[in-house]
Amino acid sequence: MISTMTGSVVIIGAGPAGLTVGNILRAAGIDCVILEAGSRAFIEQRPRAGVLEECVVRGLERRGLAADLLRHAVRQTTCEFRVEGERLRFDFGELTGQHHWVYPQPRLVTDLVAEYADVRGGEIVFGVADVELTGTDTADPQVSYTDAETGRRRLLRCDFVAGCDGAQGVTRHALPSRAGIARHDYGVGWLALLAEVPPSNDCAVFGLHPSGFAGHMARSATMTRYYLECLPDDDPADWSHRRVWAELQQRLAAQGAAPLAEGRLIEKRVLPMRNFVVRPMAYGRLFLAGDAAHLTAPIAAKGMNLALHDAFALGDALVGRLAGGDESALADYSARCLRRVWDYQEFSGWLSEVFHGPSSGDSHHAGTALSRLRRLFSSPTAAAAFAEQYLGITAGG
Repeated sequence: MISTMTGSVVIIGAGPAGLTVGNILRAAGIDCVILEAGSRAFIEQRPRAGVLEECVVRGLERRGLAADLLRHAVRQTTCEFRVEGERLRFDFGELTGQHHWVYPQPRLVTDLVAEYADVRGGEIVFGVADVELTGTDTADPQVSYTDAETGRRRLLRCDFVAGCDGAQGVTRHALPSRAGIARHDYGVGWLALLAEVPPSNDCAVFGLHPSGFAGHMARSATMTRYYLECLPDDDPADWSHRRVWAELQQRLAAQGAAPLAEGRLIEKRVLPMRNFVVRPMAYGRLFLAGDAAHLTAPIAAKGMNLALHDAFALGDALVGRLAGGDESALADYSARCLRRVWDYQEFSGWLSEVFHGPSSGDSHHAGTALSRLRRLFSSPTAAAAFAEQYLGITAGG
């Protein structure tokens, strides 16, 4: 085994959270290394989320990480609900003065990798395997892994470990047995689809239908993300091209709405709608961020936003500790992040009740879900509260 002294921080995972933490550290002149299981090409092409809150974009901008995003992202100030043949437009921009930004996660990751590795000189190791953590409850944390090029084990010593490797990564599973994990399963699945076709609407569309929820979200001028409610154990192979588009056309149909433009499906995968929260998000010298710490079903498009909120808090706290000797922000990291996490978990649950009510098979549930939705268009107070949660304006953290 080759032993290498890294300096200050080992970051595991090169998603939006890990890359943002790395960029914050490098901007402060702090040595760090990012370990990533995939290749650079893989993480820069992997289709994922695409909706960013304005406060997240401003956070990236303050850290010098939003130049390409601000040039190319699309702003959205409205969303649309389609229910019982009606189109209900909700103008959250008019209510709040804020908006969403549409910018595909692969493009953001590409930007962050380039800034970290090519501009700020950060070290990143791709293709790592068999990552193991030891000593995270001591002052001498160690991370070992198998190097893809040599096949040999390498050992890294550091001051802190940032676990940013997702819900299935090694860092969450390295937590001590006393770690608390709260879980919730919505009992439904979403078929996630990426279509090589221009968006058919100028904003996100949420279809509430007895056959199941359907969603339409632009990703670029030529790519559109769709969702179809399905059984959580459905096989994507059972959803043929013809079946997918027939269900989308039916569930998103409304008076005055043109039929959807159809095109080639380049991704089909079933996502079980479930959440979890790790409490706390820090153990000794190991700090979790993003999906390693909490999973929020894509019902409210909060996953990437939460990951970046975590990264801002963790990166700034590590800089405070390593550059200035200030322990306070690092000590408060978990509690601060969890306030926002729980706020978004609650909103996800609220929106799930609305989205999945009409297809629940329970007439009472369906009725209350539609009443909840229509209240947004009859009560300014309800509309303002929804807009603030949808945009992440009042979330704790």
